[in-house]
Amino acid sequence: MSDNKALKTVSQMRSYDNSLMLCERAEKIIPLASQTFSKAPMSFVRGASPLFIEKGKGAIVWDVDGNDYIDFMLGLMPIILGYQDKDVDNAIIEQLNKGIIFSLACDLEIKLSEMLVDLIPSAEIVRFAKNGSDVTSGAIRVARAYTGKDRVAACGYHGWHDWYIGATARDIGVPKVVKELTKKFEYNNAQSLEDLLSMHKDEFACVIMEPMNAFPPEPGFLSSVREICDRHNVILIFDEIVSGWRPHLGGAQSLYNVIPDISCFGKGMANGMPMSALVAKKEFEKTFEDIFFSGTFGGEALSMAASIATINKLKECDLPSHMRQTTAILKDGMETIIADHKLDHLLHIGGADWWPRVMWKDHGGLDPLMAQSLLVQELSESGLLIIAGGLNLSLSHCNDDMHQMVLNRWNDAIDRFSNIMSASDPVAHLRGEAIQPVFKVRG
Repeated sequence: MSDNKALKTVSQMRSYDNSLMLCERAEKIIPLASQTFSKAPMSFVRGASPLFIEKGKGAIVWDVDGNDYIDFMLGLMPIILGYQDKDVDNAIIEQLNKGIIFSLACDLEIKLSEMLVDLIPSAEIVRFAKNGSDVTSGAIRVARAYTGKDRVAACGYHGWHDWYIGATARDIGVPKVVKELTKKFEYNNAQSLEDLLSMHKDEFACVIMEPMNAFPPEPGFLSSVREICDRHNVILIFDEIVSGWRPHLGGAQSLYNVIPDISCFGKGMANGMPMSALVAKKEFEKTFEDIFFSGTFGGEALSMAASIATINKLKECDLPSHMRQTTAILKDGMETIIADHKLDHLLHIGGADWWPRVMWKDHGGLDPLMAQSLLVQELSESGLLIIAGGLNLSLSHCNDDMHQMVLNRWNDAIDRFSNIMSASDPVAHLRGEAIQPVFKVRG
């Protein structure tokens, strides 16, 4: 087969000139040219992927060069209904006419707290913040204050603060004494937690974990974690920043009927507005009052109004059932296209039934990041915005027209990718700079 069979010439490819120009400007004054690792140029194929977005509507975004994409990043998952959702935007506008933030608390704090208490089994008291890292760090402080112990057992990704990031490959700048306090255990391996807690008996304040992530928990795993925490007198914290809302409106704890002591919610709870919540059982109320967990923008009203509107709409539309249906349709269609192009020895569509993922079986003899880069550049060329394999879904993805559009674009990308992987030198077909690693946060 000719190396260039069915491959477009560079002159036929999408232009990313404006993205590259803005990237050069940004790099002069913004480290990484972005505020977030996962949105930085290092996470894309610079020169063959978009680097800056101009606008979004529904499930579609447009980059600064005018190219459109079906967006499966969704701002790293906060967009849960779709860009420019009218109900949420109207709630924001209505509140904007009253004020953004005030010198005293406002009633929206009470309304939203009451909604969360009704939805989330572990929620009897509620505090608000802006990012997932805010509330996971608040949860750790509560647990340490309540127990008088310092060690933390962690499983999953929990944000950028010292107590967690010191246990990752990005630990530069974290004091050694802090690094020593957080130890990891394996997802779907309760024995690894038991061994860890037994090794440092009576030293752990808490276990913090993502109860669901890219893969569902195996039967009995979460209940075993709950039992181990109870037996070792350790507080159980569920980080439901990701698993809140999409698989179940009450989070994984509702889906699996395993109730933690403290929970962290965020991401999709305000359809893009900065909003997170730290919720807990009533017994922690005094500790919440005693620790310092306080921020100027914790009670910011626009995000509260957006969150109330978002949660009301999620309840009305039964989002989890739409997610499962869309996942099933996309998985089946994408797998068929992979098989039709004889790439099923390399790729398959896995993940949870609400969070499909493009997964690698093999990299065809290439470096994994190079293989990923080649796929990402062809997905970008076909108008699909996907990184790290995750297909983050919103309500705007959940309709027949969108399903067909996704599969058409997927087929277009896989057709070109198949030809590249069949070429004598696939690397020669990379049209930009290969993706660079950050660190692996989930299995």
